[in-house]
Amino acid sequence: MRSSIVGGTFGVLALLAAGCQKQAADAQAPAGGGDGFARTLQTQLLDAKPGDVIEVPEGVFHFDRSLSLRVDGVTLRGQGMDKSVLSFKGQKVGAEGLLVNADGFTLENLAIEDSKGDGFKISQCENVTVRGVRVEWTGGPKTSNGGYGLYPVLCRNVLIEDSVAIGASDAGIYVGQSREVVVRNNRAERNVAGIEIENTVNADVYDNVATGNTGGILVFNMPALTQQGDAIRVFKNRVTANNHDNFGAKGTPVASVPAGSGVVINSNDNIEIFDNDIADHRTANIIVSSVYSTGYKDDKASGEFDPYPERIHVHGNRLSGGGDAPDRMDFKALKVAMYGLRGHFPDVLFDGYVNPQRAEGPQICLRDVSGVLNADGPGGYKNPSKDTAPYDCTLPSLPAVDLKRG
Repeated sequence: MRSSIVGGTFGVLALLAAGCQKQAADAQAPAGGGDGFARTLQTQLLDAKPGDVIEVPEGVFHFDRSLSLRVDGVTLRGQGMDKSVLSFKGQKVGAEGLLVNADGFTLENLAIEDSKGDGFKISQCENVTVRGVRVEWTGGPKTSNGGYGLYPVLCRNVLIEDSVAIGASDAGIYVGQSREVVVRNNRAERNVAGIEIENTVNADVYDNVATGNTGGILVFNMPALTQQGDAIRVFKNRVTANNHDNFGAKGTPVASVPAGSGVVINSNDNIEIFDNDIADHRTANIIVSSVYSTGYKDDKASGEFDPYPERIHVHGNRLSGGGDAPDRMDFKALKVAMYGLRGHFPDVLFDGYVNPQRAEGPQICLRDVSGVLNADGPGGYKNPSKDTAPYDCTLPSLPAVDLKRG
């Protein structure tokens, strides 16, 4: 009798253990292979109605295809960026991890890992909030990683905060062709570009940490897009040691960013850079350049596009180190010619492209910097200048961005 009781007890325990193991396996299994919640989430997104809050429990959930949403007013919420993980490591279908085309969307407190393409893309939208989200390619920086981590494009009233982006082969946090944007309290590391604001109007980028990327914070304006960028403030950020080798795909604009670039302003107007800690970038702490320095030719920057950086106001930053081991052979040669083998570039490197038809000049105003080198990019770096007099000016401060919700 005792043996049968013992055997029965062990049998019950074995069944309980098997049940627990199955639940654990379900949380880890690829989509279509027993992952109950993965299938549930796909259904919830397809059947969502305005006002829905979709909860993602703790666990790692695997998907072999993109997730998508096209319904306004939905919140997708996990239990924390290290607790609720949507893994796309085995993705076979789709160009993103999560693709959203909807207004009033909130994504918060979860992680998106190892998507085949972009991690989270939201397009043609208004009133977007991304909070406490981690996007990461867990195999480390590789050209084969997805291009963008957090990627709002053609949007209005965008807030990205308290989030993390790691390993993107283009930009960890990228906002493109959008208006009224706030990017704050985020961390970007081991991407080609940590944070990039491109062809966007009215953006505040502050209280972020960008380190270990190729370039820390990029403010770009590129041709052949729907609008030109304007009125960007970059302030109170910590931008340090962004010296990673550039692993961007050849031919992309970001592939031209020199390793060791802190804050890069490219072909944009009305930019204010202030109250940042910027340090230890082996090419330069701050670079001001034209799209011509990325390899674009005149015929590609024609029409209404303005390729020249103008009305750039740099002041009140804490800058140190850097400029001692620039990327690219032309910069290396320029550094030796101007500052010697043991010298270093000053805090600001300007490629020298200016609009010859603008009488008042580019109005690049630099305060509280160790110096500036006009590299004479138009002349093939043959007549660089250390003269700081053209940059001894001030500009009015830009207004804060007002996110109008509702």
